[in-house]
Amino acid sequence: MTAAMRLALRSAVFALAASSLPATAAPEGPRRQELVRMVRQDCGSCHGMRLTGGLGPALTPSALADKPVQSLAATIYHGRPGTPMPPWRAMLSAEEAEWIAQQLQAGFPAETP
Repeated sequence: MTAAMRLALRSAVFALAASSLPATAAPEGPRRQELVRMVRQDCGSCHGMRLTGGLGPALTPSALADKPVQSLAATIYHGRPGTPMPPWRAMLSAEEAEWIAQQLQAGFPAETP
């Protein structure tokens, strides 16, 4: 299988996974604080503490501007097979993954809960 075929297959899988995500429910209170800390610490350990890139790519608004929120949420929730990006579905809901994706596109973690 060529690299182009693998990329097309991966895109199709992510599109299918993203289409099954429910509508966004913004977390509140302590859970919101937990998610903010998770992004800053856990995601930051690979994507850089300022989310400007490291082992993983940058998660800045400009780097994510052309990416659909549902696709980003699917990547967070399901991971990226064959890469170091793990699935986070054991630690958060699909709605929370979508909320994180929206926050990343808006400039997360500049926001404080």
